[in-house]
Amino acid sequence: MPLEGPRTNLPTTLGALRATGHELRGVKDEIRANLLAALRAGRDPWPGIVGFDATVLPQLERALIAGHDVVLLGERGQGKTRLLRSIVGLLDEWTPVIDGSELGEHPYAPITPQSRRRAAELGDDLPVAWRHRDERYAEKLATPDTAVADLIGDVDPVKVAEGRSLGDPETIHYGLVPRAHRGIVAINELPDLAERIQVALLNVMEERDIQVRGYTLRLPLDVLLVASANPEDYTNRGRIITPLKDRFGAEVRTHYPLALSDEIALVEQEAELVADVPRHLLEVVARFTRSLRESSAVDQGSGVSARFAVAAAETVAAAALRRAAITGEDRPYARPVDLEAVPAVLRGKLEFASGEEGREHEHLTHLLRSATAATARRHLRGIDLTPLAQAVAASPVRTGERVPAIEVVAALPVTDELTEIATKLGAAGTEDPGPMASAAELALELLYLTRRLSKDADDDGSSVSYG
Repeated sequence: MPLEGPRTNLPTTLGALRATGHELRGVKDEIRANLLAALRAGRDPWPGIVGFDATVLPQLERALIAGHDVVLLGERGQGKTRLLRSIVGLLDEWTPVIDGSELGEHPYAPITPQSRRRAAELGDDLPVAWRHRDERYAEKLATPDTAVADLIGDVDPVKVAEGRSLGDPETIHYGLVPRAHRGIVAINELPDLAERIQVALLNVMEERDIQVRGYTLRLPLDVLLVASANPEDYTNRGRIITPLKDRFGAEVRTHYPLALSDEIALVEQEAELVADVPRHLLEVVARFTRSLRESSAVDQGSGVSARFAVAAAETVAAAALRRAAITGEDRPYARPVDLEAVPAVLRGKLEFASGEEGREHEHLTHLLRSATAATARRHLRGIDLTPLAQAVAASPVRTGERVPAIEVVAALPVTDELTEIATKLGAAGTEDPGPMASAAELALELLYLTRRLSKDADDDGSSVSYG
């Protein structure tokens, strides 16, 4: 009996819970049933996950239906952690637990000595609490200093000081994995765990034993273990022990967005923009990011995170807001001139191949211009820009971070081509000069990059003139 909606009028004792007909399901059975129900109903089980529909998600769904523990293999910034966290949505919204139990045990199946004793003493009066699915997810970033106590447990000196003997299993302070009983445990960067920690984790997964300083407790833990790892590390020659690698039933490879539209959709979803950024500039950012992933000058072993594209879009928006503050514009609206801030600000997020020292900015600027030209060509295909080039050559147009949009628009020649450009780039039908200035700048930049116009910059780089 999965329970959805607000937590109201739910049973508060074991007897009342039994009277409702509630049935105990294991975590993996619960996830399987809810996933299949969503698929049958045509609901999206993975809200907010972009670009994995035909590749990663079918594999992950098969693994979860099979009841396998899963490891996601992929480079940094491919959305592995977000995907792991989204599995929580496949749990029942509310689940009963023994009120006050340290491990969140189900009232039908207590596993610790203390909870078993309480269940025997209280019977149907055993108090029941309800736990939301968000509380049934535990996440740990693996680091070399992670200890067995963090994941498995250790002797609790406070409990010993209270009078319990060292041989009493109730002196153990449970770690992350036991505390996630009847939930999901996610370990990011699994190979970064020291080998002895991997062995302790393997023992829990295989034998359901918790061994702490000579203690051996038989605890039938009910957990789904999911993890993320870099493919280079997750090999027999890497930093993962073979028995632990073998314990995972499924290894699913992730990837960066395969389609340009997915890259743009991801940026639109994740970026927190402080100014309006038109879609054609987001496309420039997406193309720029994708070209970096194909560049031999960038160390592809470290990857180019999807967070790079998000940060680039946020930088463009910030540049537009700063420009609006300088020029006094009421509504900040991003223009191609704002793209120039991206290479300098985000260069540190990339790792370059050896031999590229000193040429990083030059390389980034070249790829950004290529992305700008490719975007402009796609959007302005079919428009003859020759009359616009001739008009601007005769009467140059000044733009830059200190030139407000209204001045850019006022300097533009009156041509039919500009009307077509405005229509194709969504700048028509508005009194705000920002969209028109942004659209016109993109066309002028294309003419410059294709050597049909020249461009002269001021000494301080604050403005340029096309002509």
